[in-house]
Amino acid sequence: MIFEEYRKLDAISMAELINTGQVSAEALLEIAIQRAEAVDGQLNALTHPLYEHAREQLAGGTTGPLAGVPMLVKDLFQEIAGAPHYRGSQALLEADIRATEDAVLVRRWKAAGLVPFGRTNTPEFGVKSITEPEAFGPSRNPWNLKHTPGGSSGGSAAMVAAGVVPVAGGNDGGGSIRIPAACCGLFGLKPGRGRTPWGPTLSELMHGMVTNHVLTRSVRDSALILDLTHGPEPGSLFHIAPPKRSYLEAARTPPGKLVVGFSTTSPLGTPVASEAIQAVEDAATLLDDLGHEVEEAQPAMEMKQMCMDWLYIWFGQCAAIIEETKLETGADRTGFESDTLAMAAVGRALTVEKYEHCLSQAQAYMLALDSFLDRYDFWLTPTLAQPPSVIGEHKTPAWLEKLIRASLRIGMAKIIVKSGQIERVALQHFAATPFTQLANMTGVPAMSVPLYWCDNGLPLGVQFVGGHGDEGKLLSLAGQLEQARPWFDKLPSLGTAG
Repeated sequence: MIFEEYRKLDAISMAELINTGQVSAEALLEIAIQRAEAVDGQLNALTHPLYEHAREQLAGGTTGPLAGVPMLVKDLFQEIAGAPHYRGSQALLEADIRATEDAVLVRRWKAAGLVPFGRTNTPEFGVKSITEPEAFGPSRNPWNLKHTPGGSSGGSAAMVAAGVVPVAGGNDGGGSIRIPAACCGLFGLKPGRGRTPWGPTLSELMHGMVTNHVLTRSVRDSALILDLTHGPEPGSLFHIAPPKRSYLEAARTPPGKLVVGFSTTSPLGTPVASEAIQAVEDAATLLDDLGHEVEEAQPAMEMKQMCMDWLYIWFGQCAAIIEETKLETGADRTGFESDTLAMAAVGRALTVEKYEHCLSQAQAYMLALDSFLDRYDFWLTPTLAQPPSVIGEHKTPAWLEKLIRASLRIGMAKIIVKSGQIERVALQHFAATPFTQLANMTGVPAMSVPLYWCDNGLPLGVQFVGGHGDEGKLLSLAGQLEQARPWFDKLPSLGTAG
């Protein structure tokens, strides 16, 4: 098999060819490795190759519905035994700490037959919606190398979009599966709180706001992998009712007539690019053509306050991760990026009362979303408020980086925190991705679907937000949209090189 044939296959198709003896798993792995080596010099998406690990897995025998299909794994809390975990951080890169066991999710991927052969790039600790860590450098979008593949699962998205693998690991605490999917022309489903496992290193992140899954080119791959990985693990803090039918069956079954509310107004009141508005309007027209009822509407809540509450919880999580990493590595503040340190400083400055208040508001937001979903099946929005940004566009100004470092060095972090400068910069960055956090704050599933490409050739996905337990319903709609407007064969020019 040559790459031109390989890139036309999703994971399910690859598994079928292996199972029927038309191609060997070993041959597919070598094609994937060759492709990764050919394009990573341009994409900078691979942080740690695990080629021999994958070859050994195949030599030991691989079974499961996706036996022999190559994949990549995000270098953020998706540990592989014997491999280092860097999480985009210089502190962990220098420490070179090796995982002693596979993460539960990785075990389930391997039990399904998937063969991980590398770790993918992420911003430091996944705290940004771009993938430009100082420790590894920026990952680039295969559709245009001057632009971001999104974040924080940007390395995974770039590799799937470039045809290296049909599936790669991701996780999503504020849009980190959906945003890269939107930037790279992929399908990205964020499962609901508790749907997929976190252990054994962690029991959860951000009170269940962060969930694990994958980025794929086909809807059915995402559906089958969720079938093979969902469910609690020992020690799970969040248990969610299992689906009534398989997700793969749902993806193959039209959803029936739906009522969809849509909005293109930023929750922050910030500008939304004309392309993002057009993407939603185009999706609304397609839904109407498919027989669904579509009308402009949005949940009745203080959207900007919801975003701010999420942001403060995020800052608190950042502070905790920094402290845990210092204990793990012995690193001091020089091992971390100034942006991460600044966010952690805000997190440490939060009072317990403020943090608990932000958490307690999640129920109010869920009640408002439930009320909205009494009338509508889904909420349709842009995934991004603007097309994928240029690499470096969101870099913190040099003067502010110096100020942050200096204030931390002399123990005056509280002054810069009180100035509000960190929040202002964070909100400027946040303005590009204000639509995705609601699903994390409330714990509901949501997906980004690649239905729109900008005039400059960059993809720009649209988001659908569902209610608790609606993963199957979302996948049903995604399957219908994929059939009505196929995107699988849309590939970047980078994807045509062998």
